[in-house]
Order: sequence, then structure tokens, then C-alpha cells
Amino acid sequence: MKLSFLLTIFFLSIFITTFSQHTNQEINLQNQQPFLLGEITVDGLSSNSYQSWYEQNFKNYEADQNKIDAFKDQLASYKVLLFMGTWCGDSKREVPRFIKVLESANFPMKNLKIVALDKRKESYKKSPQGEEWGLNIHRVPTFIFYKNGREINRIIETPITSLEDDLLKIVTQQEYIPNYTNSLHFD
Repeated sequence: MKLSFLLTIFFLSIFITTFSQHTNQEINLQNQQPFLLGEITVDGLSSNSYQSWYEQNFKNYEADQNKIDAFKDQLASYKVLLFMGTWCGDSKREVPRFIKVLESANFPMKNLKIVALDKRKESYKKSPQGEEWGLNIHRVPTFIFYKNGREINRIIETPITSLEDDLLKIVTQQEYIPNYTNSLHFD
């Protein structure tokens, strides 16, 4: 009995280790800039090859604290799923700004999941775990806001007005129509 239990634990640990995704996985292709792939963290963005653009765009963005104060209490009850490419100019600009707004709002960062998508032709804008599947991710970055397990809205590629204005509309559930809405194809 003990032996079968130990064998089960052993094989289970091998299975979990083999098939679990590593956070901040970096892909290095010959003669190209490395990029992150799969689930990543803010720490991953602020290190190595990504640090220069991340820190510059984070530091240089002047968040509108008055607008943030208007929505920060409501924002705390949301979960955010963020798809980006560390190879994408829009992601390099908007993601650090978005993180700065979240931090300024004292957003519980455990409610933020960041997924970096692939840039290679054969798996373009896909992740190793398929988190994008069925979510109509055609442009990055895409910020999806969930409340009580249901998608409320999203910011696609760039905000309509500003991150703060767009977030205020989304979390107070005012009318907000993101960019490229007519290109979304819900299957």
C-alpha cells in the first residue's frame, strides 16, 4: 500500500513538473531579440531585455490620480486578463502605463494575469497553454476585464480616450465600445 502511494506521488510530481508552464519563459531565436512567452509577471517585464522599455514607459507616464481615485474602489473587484507581445510596439507602450495605473489604484495584483503571445509565424499570437483560445485575440495588447467570472469589457490595443477614462467607463459599466469591435468574431 505504501509503495503504490509513493509511486503515485512520484509519477504525479513528474507529470506536474513536465507539463506545468514556467513563468517568464524567454524564447531566444537566432539573430532576433528574445521575447517572453506564456504567463509572465511584472518582475519578468522589468528585467533583462525588457527592462529598458518597461521602466522608461512606466516612469514617463503621468497617471491621472484624480480619475484613478474615481474608480479605484470598483476596480478592486475585477480580474484582468492581459494579452501582450514583448515584441509589439503597442504592448511596450501601453502595458507599462496600465501597470502604473493599476499600482496607483492599489489594485490587488493577484487579480492580474499577464500572458505573452508568440511572434513566430507558425504560432503567431498564441500562447503555450492556449489561454487566448476562444477569446478573439487579434490585436495586442488586449486587456479583458472580468467581474464575477463574466467578461465585462476590454481595451483593445490602445485606449479610446486615455487608460484612466476608459477604465472609469468600464468599471462603472458606462457605455464603452473598444477599438476594432467590428472585427471581433464571436464563434
